[in-house]
Amino acid sequence: MSYGFNAYKKTSVHTASKEQVLLMLYQAAIKNCKKAIEAIEQKNLSKKGEYIGKLQDIVIELNNSLDFEVGGKVAQELASLYDYLLYASTQANIKIDKEPMMGCLSVLNTLYDGWVEAIKSMKVATPPTKVPPTETNK
Repeated sequence: MSYGFNAYKKTSVHTASKEQVLLMLYQAAIKNCKKAIEAIEQKNLSKKGEYIGKLQDIVIELNNSLDFEVGGKVAQELASLYDYLLYASTQANIKIDKEPMMGCLSVLNTLYDGWVEAIKSMKVATPPTKVPPTETNK
């Protein structure tokens, strides 16, 4: 079962639009953040480190994908938020404290919701292109 699911996940990532991949990354970051909080509450230190590591890998990937020429001030703001996420999650990991992770979860949820809205408005603003009539489709 695991193999089929992993193949499905891999296919869905390869066939997803850039926007869908971005949302998938945020969803995975949120999931790992929640699991890290649970691990801290359960005093499961190895799982805490594992989930925080996965969260940080995703945040680093998001940060590396920023285009400061195109994104300008928005990209700079996102970079600052990503720096905060890395710093806070590192503090949570070192101090075995869920409070910094709660801050991370709040930022991630806000960013995810913002991207969902931005993508919706992009789709509304960009109507599908119409194919000009030709002799065969008039």
